Amino acid sequence: MKLTGNTIFITGGTSGIGRGLAEALHKLGNKVIISGRRTALLEEVTAANPGMAPVQLDVTKLDSIQRAARDVIARYPDLNVVFNNAGFMPFDDVSGPVDDELAQELITTNLLGPIRVTSALIEHLKTKPEATVLYTSSVLAYVPIASNAIYSATKAALHSFALSQRFQLRDTSVRVQEIAPPWVDTDLIYKSGDPRAMPLPDFIEQTLVALATDAPEVIVEGIRAMRNNPGAGEHALFDAFNQSLVENPIPTGA
Repeated sequence: MKLTGNTIFITGGTSGIGRGLAEALHKLGNKVIISGRRTALLEEVTAANPGMAPVQLDVTKLDSIQRAARDVIARYPDLNVVFNNAGFMPFDDVSGPVDDELAQELITTNLLGPIRVTSALIEHLKTKPEATVLYTSSVLAYVPIASNAIYSATKAALHSFALSQRFQLRDTSVRVQEIAPPWVDTDLIYKSGDPRAMPLPDFIEQTLVALATDAPEVIVEGIRAMRNNPGAGEHALFDAFNQSLVENPIPTGA
């Protein structure tokens, strides 16, 4: 996508990757509208970035999405980029009974949320000569972490959805790009400075370079080998990856 001259609506724009990319795109001269559930955080981020605009939104609620979509279109008719970034990543253990309430919340937030937000805005985007839908998936869409099984599954499903939507929009002015982050040192899990986690500024810098291309998937070089999941050999790759995490667990802050 082009990196300047856009009007961009970002879900989950008050922390982590969402805030980092919102601020970077804002500095490039785009009109950036961030959304989130908590008014205090929206006010904090927009105060730190004069000209950035807030919209309150709960991506788990369809009526909230529809209200926010109407509000954004009315207030910012030049809207041409929708960036679906809201999500969360709890640990789980699917070797036993699954917490059904948590599973439903994960699927509603990480999968249905982006689908519903895009659905509410897609016809507006089609009216623009250049428009982009962005999804934040994860390297875990390709190689899941067993201790975050449901999260990984939602990202795999979002990757699949983006593939289909991209194909179905092929004859329109709307492009679909998927940002697939590695482990980035944010509070999505626990910001710990772990050397295995990519520093957020480095991720933002590399992502902007890739985002400016026509690549359907925006990935940093460090995860290319995992993206190139070796087909029928994926089981060995998955086992080795997850065994390394058993031996050296991700810090949780607990």
